[in-house]
Amino acid sequence: MPAISFQSVSKTYTTAQGPFHALNNVSLDIQEGEFFGLLGPNGAGKTTMISILAGLARASSGRVLVQGSDVQADYAAARRKLGIVPQELVFDPFFNVREALRFQSGYFGVKHNDDWIDELLHSLGLTEKANANMRQLSGGMKRRVLVAQALVHKPPIIVLDEPTAGVDVELRQTLWHFIARLNKEGNTVLLTTHYLDEAEALCGRIAMLKSGQVVALDDTSALLKAVSGNVLVFKTDDTLPPALAAQARITGRVVQMVAQDAQDIERHLASLREANVQVQDVEIRRADLEDVFLSVMAANTTGGAA
Repeated sequence: MPAISFQSVSKTYTTAQGPFHALNNVSLDIQEGEFFGLLGPNGAGKTTMISILAGLARASSGRVLVQGSDVQADYAAARRKLGIVPQELVFDPFFNVREALRFQSGYFGVKHNDDWIDELLHSLGLTEKANANMRQLSGGMKRRVLVAQALVHKPPIIVLDEPTAGVDVELRQTLWHFIARLNKEGNTVLLTTHYLDEAEALCGRIAMLKSGQVVALDDTSALLKAVSGNVLVFKTDDTLPPALAAQARITGRVVQMVAQDAQDIERHLASLREANVQVQDVEIRRADLEDVFLSVMAANTTGGAA
């Protein structure tokens, strides 16, 4: 039995412009103990999927099962099996951190949970803030508390919706160390993130969404193998001519150009010399998940979703 099963799930919203198809017949299974990545550009349908899984939205058609429990027909059982960390910083300003975690335990009927709460506080670097009011915490600390709240009832399935968006490096490392430990102990993890280096390092299998449809679904290693070749990376203060710019991914001074072989690399460098483009810090790297993602998105250019 899969940990999570999306079965022909569609979601349509009624708008002034007409029906809007946020999800279109999405089917995928996440197995017990997997660390699964759900990737896609803004508006691809990731948050809609998480909202349906969490019971915050209702699918227009199809079913979602959590360890066999239907999220609509058997919602109480499905909720108990999930620990969801939302994108938004949602907190109760009237309680301190420990009180917030005790109340969260109570919502799930969990009593005498202080030992596990202490472990969560320690593992997420919150011990010194246990008696601090939630209003006094920084954004990064509030996000740590959200993670602790999601885990306080010991759910077998952890759903992380952009958990490290806008947080510092220390929190990212602390969070991933703890979540990786829980995954090794048997917890299933579903992650959505725009940090593709995180997904590449953590996820054993990945689905990519675009316009409400699954456009790629495979083991991370298989997706990486599908995009062969290298990437020429360099810095420049000069403007690339249009012909070269069309082949490049440019971020500030950093330019990346796909090169299938050594001849491709030499052709790129020769073209740069002919255009009098001065380059610095030249390196060649293997294609990574970001290259795979951009390739998949470029190959699937139709449709529109949320």
